[in-house]
Amino acid sequence: MTAAPRRTIVLSPHFDDAALSLAGLIPELPGPVVVVTVFGGAPAPGLPVSWWDSTCGFSTATEAYRARLAENARACALLGAAQIALDHPDGPYAQSPELPHLESFLSDLPDHSSILVPLGSNQPDHERVREHALRTLDRLGAPPPLVYADLPYTGHLPHWAGDEAGQALGHSPTCGLADQNLLLRYRTTVRHDLRLTDEQWARKRAAVLCHGSQLAPLAADHGSLLARGGPLRAELVWSLEKVS
Repeated sequence: MTAAPRRTIVLSPHFDDAALSLAGLIPELPGPVVVVTVFGGAPAPGLPVSWWDSTCGFSTATEAYRARLAENARACALLGAAQIALDHPDGPYAQSPELPHLESFLSDLPDHSSILVPLGSNQPDHERVREHALRTLDRLGAPPPLVYADLPYTGHLPHWAGDEAGQALGHSPTCGLADQNLLLRYRTTVRHDLRLTDEQWARKRAAVLCHGSQLAPLAADHGSLLARGGPLRAELVWSLEKVS
């Protein structure tokens, strides 16, 4: 495929990850901004509904997929970003561990594109996207992407939204394993450290609420998800420099 020029690409493993992790920052990134859902493909017909989708209230896998696609369209529109869904079904419905559409997408991007990938904290799908993107960009001779902290996972760090958050993450046995893994290969520098203002928080809350089908199980795992002082209140993005 031939990609149109795009300035900023946010790789969101699942439909809600960009809003949860970056809804405060996305409107401030150089545009146009495109949110690319990596596990954005439709499940094959006839597959039983996953435990997660059932917990979210859906009766079928197809029903869940269509609802998530529409939710993401609303969230992206609110944030002023375009939406692309790659044809890899989500984990429970995946037929293969490979991500060929992500590789093709990255290979077709213009050289000037800025790419953001998830850190991969406590979420194997996120780590898979990060590693695949790093390998592909390295093979293409492209600069390393920017890396964003996955929320709400990293947001449970006691030092979150403080000056020492990045350093504390690198030493955390619960939130920081993905960061520690990355530091074996790259030097990291904070590129964006956003502690959301009330206005930014209101916009982020609205974008997250667009993904309403997933909020109940997320809140069960992450407590006060939408509290003003909760795990979504700050956003961190790093640049990478390969260790020689």
